[in-house]
Amino acid sequence: MKYKMVVIGYGGMGAWHADNVSSMMDHIIVKGIFDIRKEACDKALKKGLYVYSNVDELLNDQEIDLVTIATPNDSHKDYIIRCLRAGKNVISEKPVTMNVAELEEILEVSKNSSKVFSIHQNRRWDKDFVIIKNILKQGSIGTPYFIENRVQGSRRAMYGWRGHKINGGGMVLDWGVHLIDQLLNLIDFPVVSVDAHLFNLYSDDVDDNIKIFLRFENGISALCEMSTNCLINLPRWHVSCTEGTVVIEDWDCKGKIVKLKEDAEMTWSDDIVYTEAGPTRTMAPRPSYTTEVFDLPEVNSDWSDYYNNIIKVMEGKEELIVKPEQALRVMKVIEKVFESEQIGSGIRCYI
Repeated sequence: MKYKMVVIGYGGMGAWHADNVSSMMDHIIVKGIFDIRKEACDKALKKGLYVYSNVDELLNDQEIDLVTIATPNDSHKDYIIRCLRAGKNVISEKPVTMNVAELEEILEVSKNSSKVFSIHQNRRWDKDFVIIKNILKQGSIGTPYFIENRVQGSRRAMYGWRGHKINGGGMVLDWGVHLIDQLLNLIDFPVVSVDAHLFNLYSDDVDDNIKIFLRFENGISALCEMSTNCLINLPRWHVSCTEGTVVIEDWDCKGKIVKLKEDAEMTWSDDIVYTEAGPTRTMAPRPSYTTEVFDLPEVNSDWSDYYNNIIKVMEGKEELIVKPEQALRVMKVIEKVFESEQIGSGIRCYI
């Protein structure tokens, strides 16, 4: 069966959705778009897409099964509600809303709808994340206790509407949503504290360099870091576990696993060891015979699996992977992030 889809907001991400769905999804036909900007409409026409004159025309089109919303963040709520009430299945770009209250309003509407509502948290299908998730699930290097999850760039600026607070711009609502969603997906325990350090170094209106510290009820601590002014990058992932460490250096998934050997006991000398750190025993190098080094596992993951899941949910064949309730939890953490920055200290919570 073929399903017809439209995109509301034909900017960078909207065009990305339309192009990739058209080229990679056999069961979805992208019929058209709606955008308030003439240049976006002209671009869509050149691609052979139908351009709706207004939202009502789109919602009244009985051919349309699925609407993907990729407008600036401050307009998501109204479009989502209108589409659900019109009987359309809806995908919203992240962050789904500007705050918790807006998402709760959407959820009330969604409860009375038989249609699918999901959020495009596509970074759950990134290979680096899937690798980390598989390693932790297997438990081959013990129990995690500190997870570092970061994205770093050096261009300084927040592009376009993302640089304006009124539109829901800023790094927390851009990459922060992705990295927090990944961590909540990895750790199935409540968040019990949030401490945020947000900087607006090159923007007068929004945060552009940030660190977010999360503590979970099971004792795991996590760091989310997003930079726009980093000239020497740290690893994309660095995960410390009780029996080993895993590092993923970059988006190409270069990295390794270092695991303690089960049967190799490390002997301690009573003598001080002289290292570059000075005289020490604690920081002396671990003997190589006590560890094993492994390559990162190979994984198969593709962003199109998100849309494949949406189709199967529409057909009643699968459970929704990215659930609105999960997005609500992310938004609750994000509200604590902004609150923590405002008061200048960490906040206890139970999310």
